[in-house]
Amino acid sequence: KRSIKDKEIKIEDVWEQYRLISTITLKPEAIPFNVKIVLVGNPHLYYLLYNLDEEYRELFKVKADFENRMDRNKENISKYASFVKTKCDKIGLRPFDQNAVAKVVEYGSRLAEHQNKLSAKFIEIADLLREADHWAKRDKSSLVTAEYIEKALNEKEYRANKVEKKILEAVKEGTILVDTHGAVVGQINGLSVLDLGDRRFGMASRITARTYAGKAGIVNIERETKMSGKIHEKAILILTAYLGGKYASKTPLSLTASLTFEQLYGGVEGDSATCAEVYTLLSSISGVPLKQSFAVTGSMNQHGDVQPIGGVNEKIEGFFEVCKLNGLNNNHGVIIPSKNLIHLMLKSEVIEAVTAGKFNILSIEKIEDGIEPLTGMPAGEIQPDGTYPEGTFNFLVAKKLEELSKAIKDKKDENGEKNNKKNNED
Repeated sequence: KRSIKDKEIKIEDVWEQYRLISTITLKPEAIPFNVKIVLVGNPHLYYLLYNLDEEYRELFKVKADFENRMDRNKENISKYASFVKTKCDKIGLRPFDQNAVAKVVEYGSRLAEHQNKLSAKFIEIADLLREADHWAKRDKSSLVTAEYIEKALNEKEYRANKVEKKILEAVKEGTILVDTHGAVVGQINGLSVLDLGDRRFGMASRITARTYAGKAGIVNIERETKMSGKIHEKAILILTAYLGGKYASKTPLSLTASLTFEQLYGGVEGDSATCAEVYTLLSSISGVPLKQSFAVTGSMNQHGDVQPIGGVNEKIEGFFEVCKLNGLNNNHGVIIPSKNLIHLMLKSEVIEAVTAGKFNILSIEKIEDGIEPLTGMPAGEIQPDGTYPEGTFNFLVAKKLEELSKAIKDKKDENGEKNNKKNNED
């Protein structure tokens, strides 16, 4: 920083400036220093330096933000095609046909995680072009087709999927417990994403709930064992508020419920499992089983509105791989927030399974929208008198909560009578 401000480089002992008396007898002449310095880094590092170092903002006054993705329009698609052509000419790759370029554009949207965006990570695009050319060369093809783009993507995944394969093996052997058939009370398949740096993939996790009469409210087992992050803890509080607002307008909540991610030996963070946790809890309260052929992902607010989450493609594909272990049928699927539909850029294999009706992707706006697909029962709309119609899921939940509240009240009255009787005897 001194060199930039003084516009010269001084060759000296770094500790000399801190000494009271100089011990240097010979001091080399300063070297003129007149340069422009460009710092490249991520936004987090920029704001860290900007706020902690006053001289930083004086020395680096010009800031330029670069987008890591662009709109997917005709102009930028044309630029993508031009990039492919330029790269082929520059490093001597085979020509890419029209379908291959279209496949590259699709990959750009997958990197951007948005159907209407393209990634600006051109290093990754260039790596894909090189590998696709390699497979075309092995087949002695004069053109790189969409088949070779698909081959390159599959081979790249194969080289980095060791951890994913081990997890799937454990699921198949039954070491990791994940059900994809039948229906169970108080149990659901949640979804998470494991990011290894060079590879991201989705995993299915069993979420369970137990409920009984009590006053402790909803107990987050991960929080009690200090394995839960702040965002996940907030999600549990939102869940509690939703439950009270929807079912306790006339009768106070009098229950104790426990929620946990089974076979979790690390930490849990984020709110993307909130919807799954709500369904698990409501199933445990009502006694209505949930279909294990579905997995659920999604955040929510206190009013039951379902909110978008990240990693939706990896989560869907992760559960798809789990379902494949025991054979796909038309009952398997994933429930996602409707706001995430624009982010879907799935693998060809998943798209083909959905098209054939072997795998389902359901989108929901509100928590109630997922109840019937998971239980086979209508959710039930609240009536003017504050009750729910008989034969609906919400009716069973409200009825059970009333029973729990009455059990607590009766126990309290019984204890009160015993205390009064004892006082009278004394």
